[in-house]
Amino acid sequence: MICGLLQQLAAVQTSKHRQGAYERAGAAILALDDQIDAMKELPRIPLVGPSSLRIVTEVLQTGSSPTVARAVAESAKAADMQSDRLRGVHCMSVARMRTVLADRNLGGPRLEDYHGDFHMHSDWSDGRTTLGEMAEACVERGYRFSAIADHSHYLSSTKSAGARGIARQREALADINTRFGARFRFLAGVEANIRPDGTLDITAEDAAVLDLVVASPHARLRGAEDQTARMIAAVQTRGVHVLGHPTGRKWGTRAGLVADWDAVFAAAATRRVALEIDGDPMRQDLDAEMATRALAAGCLFALDSDAHAPSELSYAEFAIAHARLAGIPPKRIVNCWAVDEVMEWTKERRRK
Repeated sequence: MICGLLQQLAAVQTSKHRQGAYERAGAAILALDDQIDAMKELPRIPLVGPSSLRIVTEVLQTGSSPTVARAVAESAKAADMQSDRLRGVHCMSVARMRTVLADRNLGGPRLEDYHGDFHMHSDWSDGRTTLGEMAEACVERGYRFSAIADHSHYLSSTKSAGARGIARQREALADINTRFGARFRFLAGVEANIRPDGTLDITAEDAAVLDLVVASPHARLRGAEDQTARMIAAVQTRGVHVLGHPTGRKWGTRAGLVADWDAVFAAAATRRVALEIDGDPMRQDLDAEMATRALAAGCLFALDSDAHAPSELSYAEFAIAHARLAGIPPKRIVNCWAVDEVMEWTKERRRK
């Protein structure tokens, strides 16, 4: 709750400096090893300044924050920030995630069942490190395979004069795979944008030469209009493998798009398109509750970090924790398959 309130306070700031300060404070509290409401006394928390600490104290003492409520009410974003949908957006903390991973009474995937991450970014789009550095980090985590999924709108421009980014990145990934041999395989992927009409911003020709296509919504994520048709159109597109961060929600600031999710899950199950549990701490999308519904619909799942640097690959652990809470068996999780099974599934999706 505290982190969500700090994210709301950040969202209504007119100063970029203050916005960033509240965002960093919320992230710092989210990353604590122990639940803050279980602490006997508050420690000094780096990046949590006096203004943010005031919010923490208010919540611990009263269960709410008049400061945040007043700031939101006086903001031009008041209607959006006070929506019932936004109040329902919750994410687990690091402390809660570790508890879930250690709970032997839960089913679902274990850390050792997880063989690779299908959604990460490099400096070919908005990531902060090279393809080689991301590959090295994956190998250090014991992964057998992973997929780079840089944003399509970056790769559709040129990385260097005279050649398209998708083709050049495939060549670079092939060189990396030659270097690692049988130890690790980097799949050539892309994160494509789902347009408002459900089409993707990559061509069918590009999709046909890629190992993996993650289709994700990045726009029209705040409105109340029904977007079921948009999402079903995306999962029914030939060559789409994963529906990335399906709702597009952001903890404390954005409730995500509205759809008949049971209908979307049914369409994805029919097409064998994997529903992503995006482990970015501010996304956690799908969460365990929605993943349980998708499991009942017969869906496959992809548990991913959405990492933009090697240090963020651990975000996959949030996704694994949600999968454990939902009781998803490893056989329904593409990250838990053998590489040959993964490649057969990717080929199947390119044919349909």
